[in-house]
Amino acid sequence: MNIILLGPPGAGKGTQAQHLIAARGLVQLSTGDMLREAIRSASPVGLRAKALMEAGALVPDEVVNELIAARLDAAPAGAGGGFIFDGYPRTEAQAVSLDALLAERGMKLDHVVELLVDEEALVDRITGRFSCAMCGEGYHDRYKLPKVAGRCDVCASAEFKRRPDDNEATVRTRMAEYRAKTAPILPYYEARGLVRRVDGMAPIAEVQRALDALLGEAG
Repeated sequence: MNIILLGPPGAGKGTQAQHLIAARGLVQLSTGDMLREAIRSASPVGLRAKALMEAGALVPDEVVNELIAARLDAAPAGAGGGFIFDGYPRTEAQAVSLDALLAERGMKLDHVVELLVDEEALVDRITGRFSCAMCGEGYHDRYKLPKVAGRCDVCASAEFKRRPDDNEATVRTRMAEYRAKTAPILPYYEARGLVRRVDGMAPIAEVQRALDALLGEAG
């Protein structure tokens, strides 16, 4: 099963992707993570991406497509239950490219799931979040504080961090960018009957149950 998770930053894509990985053996393909990994490893495509980014240019589709293709080919034959595409495709051109990449490998896209959010609630969700600096466990100023004040529930570290872009102005800019650039790919997939929608503002467990019901039994 191959799935695209859509939704603006903070909609919960990462959290739900981890659930799907654990429950269904899916492999997550996050273009942001892949770019950072390629740059760290100094691979040929990573060096190209680094040069472009250092020059202030956007990483072109052909570089992103090359990263996706390499990861599809690197997956062990017969392993896992498919792929979750996170952060890709962002445009209709990338959606067309993904169809071609999958078809070349005898694969297809099964579901496009959009996590629906309320912008005001999302601003509150994102601006309040922080994480353990040691193990990465996530918290929130109002909704999920550590059980022991100042100590991570998982590793007991006293060091926490916030992402510098988790502020209201940045969140609203990213929401506008999502609406302008990513949401327009939905009609491309709706025409094929692939799009399903889930309330991304519901509690995490409820979103997980809704996803499981939508995707069918695991296994």
